[in-house]
Amino acid sequence: MASFYSTISYLYDSEHAEKTEDLALYSDFAAECGDPILIIGSGTGRIVLFLADEGYNVHGVEVEKAMLEKAQAKLDGSPHLADKVTFFHGDALRMDLLTKYKLIIVPYNTLMHFHSQEAHLGLLKRIKGWLAPEGMIIIDLPNAGEAFAGMDTETLTLERTFVDQETGNLIMQQSVSRLDRAEQIMYVTWIYDEISSDNLLYRTVAPMVIRYFFLPEMRLLLTAAGLTLDEVYGDFDDSPFEDGAPRMIVIARHA
Repeated sequence: MASFYSTISYLYDSEHAEKTEDLALYSDFAAECGDPILIIGSGTGRIVLFLADEGYNVHGVEVEKAMLEKAQAKLDGSPHLADKVTFFHGDALRMDLLTKYKLIIVPYNTLMHFHSQEAHLGLLKRIKGWLAPEGMIIIDLPNAGEAFAGMDTETLTLERTFVDQETGNLIMQQSVSRLDRAEQIMYVTWIYDEISSDNLLYRTVAPMVIRYFFLPEMRLLLTAAGLTLDEVYGDFDDSPFEDGAPRMIVIARHA
């Protein structure tokens, strides 16, 4: 079975065309920490190319080849960034990187794709090894409390509609999800219904498994990996992490 991001890579940029709310935070930390910067789970290059355009040297790691190909195509279309950007194709749990980074970003739910404690600690220990002594880490996650408080109905839900930037076709994005609260695992089936110009419907079905994290667990994982939690934000505006906050943005460093 094809992976989730391989299946939906052709729609990813259209679906996230308006996602910019995290960029100012990353820009602020880049200005504070300097470069080089590493993005783990760099996808189609949204954050990498933004920071490179601000003048930083940025590396991106992406396991899904289809997503990386889109990122590389964007870079090819921006030759002025060629000497600022390096993309690596591979699994962050198995890669060897020789650079020491002053800022490492694990953006937009990327950590949720690592499901086991062994994988969590393995990734965080690798991040520590890649981090310069004075460097910082940013991990962007949703507030798990909000998901756990919600009803678990397994019903079909219309999440959003958007327009495919390449074809102009309307896309209706729906989901069916089931949350295993004991294991902190969410099983989601994403359904993308595309309405073509001749009124035909094309359906893409893409299952995904993600894992939620709570703040005490993150503290313990960071400590076990030789890192320390520095700050936690509840959103990209530096607001406090508290009950009802939409995000859990973890800022960490060497212990």
